[in-house]
Amino acid sequence: MNITSKVKPLLWKENQLLVLDQRLLPYEKKYLELVSYKQVINAIKEMVVRGAPLIGITAAYGMALAGLEFVKSYTNTVQLINKLKLVAEEIKQSRPTAINLKWAIDLVISDLKTQTSTITPQVLIDTIIKRATWIHEDDAIRCQKMGEHGATIINSHSSVLTICNTGALATGGIGTAFGVILTAYKKNPTIKIFASETRPRQQGARLTTFEFIENGIECTLISDTACGYLMQRNEVGCVIAGADRIAANGDTANKIGTYQLAVLAKENNIPFYIAAPLSTFDLSIKNGVEIPIEERNEDEVTHINGKLICANGVTVRNPAFDVTPNKYITGIITEAGVLSGNYIDVIKNTFNQVAFV
Repeated sequence: MNITSKVKPLLWKENQLLVLDQRLLPYEKKYLELVSYKQVINAIKEMVVRGAPLIGITAAYGMALAGLEFVKSYTNTVQLINKLKLVAEEIKQSRPTAINLKWAIDLVISDLKTQTSTITPQVLIDTIIKRATWIHEDDAIRCQKMGEHGATIINSHSSVLTICNTGALATGGIGTAFGVILTAYKKNPTIKIFASETRPRQQGARLTTFEFIENGIECTLISDTACGYLMQRNEVGCVIAGADRIAANGDTANKIGTYQLAVLAKENNIPFYIAAPLSTFDLSIKNGVEIPIEERNEDEVTHINGKLICANGVTVRNPAFDVTPNKYITGIITEAGVLSGNYIDVIKNTFNQVAFV
């Protein structure tokens, strides 16, 4: 069954990148026209686009825009490649936690390294656009596979709880955790879906509920603090979340609040799953302690819709992610199947057996 979403977060059209401004959702649907890599960096930093896979896709298109920007200034192919390598490092710094950004940029740079000085700069740019398009389309395929693998898990439960947004707004396809839920729902519409609000930026309230409604699916929005209550009352059959980086041992960084959901699920004997493509795994780090955690502006905590909600001048901490240790994770849903057991061995074996670019 080929599942599709009615939500389209970005389009590459006539050498421009059109991105749906997610900061305005669900109140307004507005696409921004990005024509420079600097605009792409700003869009990633300011969360015009967000979600680990989509950040990677956007970054790859940003490299294409950079090529188009500099092709007139650098008529020598070698000089253009050297300039683009500098741009690549700049784009990588836009957000530190999501590994897909680095993965996508490294793929583009790897393609450039195979080129020779005998090709024209335009051929070089065509190569970048081809790679960015491949990353975009490939992620859609991987989302479909994750949906199929994960749907069998959710269909064995009566209800599912998810956090943040992991749908089309976060990926190149139907989504990771959201895509699994969407696929399961298409097969079994009796599933009950809970979406947690996801403070401080309310991605669950603003974006996940938007995607469910756009796709004609009923869901129930709850505050983050209500999750434990529903688990204790046996109203949650399983929990499924996305990921921004997964260490070699299965420790997983995801939106802040995910760790406490995993602990609550463990306490209440509820299965807790992560859904993520293999591009989200970072085998260069041994465990979650090594995952860099982005801390964002305090205004995201102190303000909602531009209005102050606390005493002026209060001290604020705003980590954007937390790390869930592997012992709390029942399984990791990937395009290669559901990984479980000894994660160090299982993850290593998966990457040895699966051809992954």
